Amino acid sequence: MIVVSTNRFTIAVKEHQRTSGALNVTYQDEIVTEKRIEMPDGRIRQVAALVYRVKKERPEILLITSRGTGRWVLPKGWPQIGKTFAQSARTEAFEEAGVRGDIAPLSIGTYTYEKHDMYDGEVGDFIVDVFPMLFSRQQKNWPERGERRLEWVSVEESVQRVEEPGLKALLATFDPKLLGPAKH
Repeated sequence: MIVVSTNRFTIAVKEHQRTSGALNVTYQDEIVTEKRIEMPDGRIRQVAALVYRVKKERPEILLITSRGTGRWVLPKGWPQIGKTFAQSARTEAFEEAGVRGDIAPLSIGTYTYEKHDMYDGEVGDFIVDVFPMLFSRQQKNWPERGERRLEWVSVEESVQRVEEPGLKALLATFDPKLLGPAKH
């Protein structure tokens, strides 16, 4: 088991739960200096917020629909210059779903996906760092309000709805109790 402590979160990740991506300790305080970050394998890095809350001792995950295809996804997007990767993910959660909350400074894993609705018929190959975010509230207005559907679902239902195998694996093993006693 790996345990990483920060001032807001303690994250304990069992080795078998890291199969879809590595624990991203190196990015904790790294400030993004370019929007498009190409990895050595050619994939482009993005960030996502795994927004969660706990109701009746059971975690719920916020899923949203993508604007292009309408499939169920996490709020995600480009790293933002001048912010950390976690701060960028928190901004995506607000812009796409209007939610606020505490975000873990460390990624709990990654997943990959291809985007086929890019400009000029290009296909994008992406790797996404996923940052858990404890929901605190939803704003009345946000930049993409009305452009997406939002639903709170159980962990099991979230696994059924998303398409990406790596994201399914991350969601299937998500347990807010691993984020520390104060965060669930």
